[in-house]
Amino acid sequence: MTQRVDLSTVMDQLSIDAVITGYARAVDDGAWADYRALFTPDGRADYRSAGGIEGPAAEVAQWLAETMRLFPVRQHLIVNRRLDIQDLGGYPGDHAEVRADYLNPMRLEATAGGQGGSGAGAGAPNFVSGGRYAFTLSRTGSGWGIRSVTVDEKWRDTAGSHTAG
Repeated sequence: MTQRVDLSTVMDQLSIDAVITGYARAVDDGAWADYRALFTPDGRADYRSAGGIEGPAAEVAQWLAETMRLFPVRQHLIVNRRLDIQDLGGYPGDHAEVRADYLNPMRLEATAGGQGGSGAGAGAPNFVSGGRYAFTLSRTGSGWGIRSVTVDEKWRDTAGSHTAG
């Protein structure tokens, strides 16, 4: 393997990592146009294991926009990333897979009873879940894009009288 190929692989790894980080930030910030832009034109998302839907990225982004209104404060972390780029005899290919764990604490919208809130010191999250993402990505003319993301929720915890929907 040459230094040029090694550098190309490292650049691909950094680019893919930026896409995965962009995914977390788009969801946490409610930046749904940014979320859709991370996907290839045929990109799909599957949130069924967490009580959600599966479908084209644009449709799922619309569902997320409605659902995430319940949680104005959210900050999920994507960690323990394992990245595998297609290997074409020592050269990086145009397909990649990422498996990564996530931790997703969120706070519900403020309620009449005074719970919730979004400011500093507002208390513990009302809802926390954890699990694993499975991303497949493809190289496009404008860089790496998500072809599919599947959420495998392994656990969730709700605080107080709030329950997951």
